[in-house]
Amino acid sequence: MPVSDISSIARVLLFAVVAVMVTSTVMADPNKSHIKARWDPLHFKPAIESATNQQCLACHQEILERKVLPVTPAGMKAADTLAWYQATDTYEGEQDSFHRRHLVGKMARELMDLKCNTCHQGHNGNKEVTSNVHDRYQQPALAKKVDPEICLLCHGEFNYKIMLGMAKPWEESRDVFKNDCMVCHSLFRTNMHNVNYLKKEAIERQGKANGEVCFGCHGGRSWYRIAYPYPRNPWPGMASVMPDWAKDRPIKSQSRFLLGVDSSKETGTKTVTEEEE
Repeated sequence: MPVSDISSIARVLLFAVVAVMVTSTVMADPNKSHIKARWDPLHFKPAIESATNQQCLACHQEILERKVLPVTPAGMKAADTLAWYQATDTYEGEQDSFHRRHLVGKMARELMDLKCNTCHQGHNGNKEVTSNVHDRYQQPALAKKVDPEICLLCHGEFNYKIMLGMAKPWEESRDVFKNDCMVCHSLFRTNMHNVNYLKKEAIERQGKANGEVCFGCHGGRSWYRIAYPYPRNPWPGMASVMPDWAKDRPIKSQSRFLLGVDSSKETGTKTVTEEEE
């Protein structure tokens, strides 16, 4: 096929994509153009911090409608393969898209309460750049970036090296503890999951019944070779002596993750003295 024909086809496809984007925006607000929508205050702080899913999905509903291809371009069927997340014991069902797994999937509905702005905190127009400095009209490449720290909250490595009595990764140690995280966590670090993007009672109820539920977020779906430094929320019986590895840890979660959290769910904060130990 001549290069000129390929270029013509590419232009037609690009026009179609832009038309769909503009049409979806107009349907959400007939008086707002796509350009105006991109610079809507909702995409920036402080407005995005109080944005609801309904407001976001008015223009971005496609993230929940998009499905995994039944067959890849190379001819591999999704039904005949396992995605990396399907390899965990707690995932059920067929392959699904990234946003659907985090917002409307079975585990997301049961254990999580993620919002669009849990991950998406807007973007800074002063830091946006195009992929081609010679074309000012291209889509900015750094728009709506997500802080990787948000991913680490549930996709960090299992930090067994700092855990008392844990000499090996959980995959090699689980049998010693009968695959029960509560063997230790019924005594230590008992004040946990008090954040607005998780369902505390559901997580701890299922975690007691199946240690794989805990490991699923604490190492089982690790995207990184580093662990997240979780806050050390005070718990009953917490030792007064701080271990060296914990001295730089915060004692509570980020303030935006505490908005709307029922403080009565938190456990007491009595500290045990060295004499009592």
